[in-house]
Amino acid sequence: MTQAADDLRNWIGRTALVTDALSPAQAGAAAATFDEPADAVGDGAPLPLLWHWFYFLPRAPQQALGEDGHPALGGFMPPVPYPRRMFAGSRVRVHAPLRIGRTATREAVIQDVVLKSGRSGNLAFVTVAYRFVQDGVLCLEEEQDIVYREAGAAIAIPSIAEPPAVPAGAWTRTITPDSPLLFRFSALTFNAHRIHYDRGYATSAEGYPGLVVHGPLTALLLVQLVREHIPRPVHAFRFRGLTPLFDLAPFHLVAVPGADSVMLTAIAPDGAVALEATVELS
Repeated sequence: MTQAADDLRNWIGRTALVTDALSPAQAGAAAATFDEPADAVGDGAPLPLLWHWFYFLPRAPQQALGEDGHPALGGFMPPVPYPRRMFAGSRVRVHAPLRIGRTATREAVIQDVVLKSGRSGNLAFVTVAYRFVQDGVLCLEEEQDIVYREAGAAIAIPSIAEPPAVPAGAWTRTITPDSPLLFRFSALTFNAHRIHYDRGYATSAEGYPGLVVHGPLTALLLVQLVREHIPRPVHAFRFRGLTPLFDLAPFHLVAVPGADSVMLTAIAPDGAVALEATVELS
């Protein structure tokens, strides 16, 4: 473990730079996916919070994809030997809005690599820091946590329970995840990870009970719930995934507004908190 950790930590400090024109067509595709008005995301409009995830995408050749659909590791991302990969969390700070239709750059750096051993087996945590610059202005900063787990026992089909009571004044929404939604989100993010669209692979190769709902998709749906109720700009957002959601049953979004922040949770069908997040308002 020590030698492996030392080898992987050699990736700390590795950088990558990507330029993207922030096409209005991509924003329009996102608007269609989330049932938002297309005229709100035209050329020059501010990019909605977290929609930068639909840009600066990897363009790995088909022959460079691994069995799971991800680009093979060992280039920018360290060659972690564990097969189960999840986008486990993010921290975003907004300095200025990115504008649709204008070229921007994303600077990335591997900030940390940590190997751990837990009840579910061995894990590796890779933290990547990003800076998004447009017209010479720093617009966004983000840290992403990518978690890799070794193969383990199959995950049982979650039970279904009555969702817990929500606080007075909370905003709620029920999401029924289905194959078209997961497929469209995978297409928007150019993410070929097979756990999101290939049921046979997800259940047989990785031991999930169904298709896995993308953590960033859940985070975006929570942010959309906030934007529907509060027009105030956001200066910070963070989320942490706790347990995966699947396309087997509806899950619930809950937003609890405060004076200058909103506490967010995604509640799994069994009543457990699957993802928790916070929006800080300007």
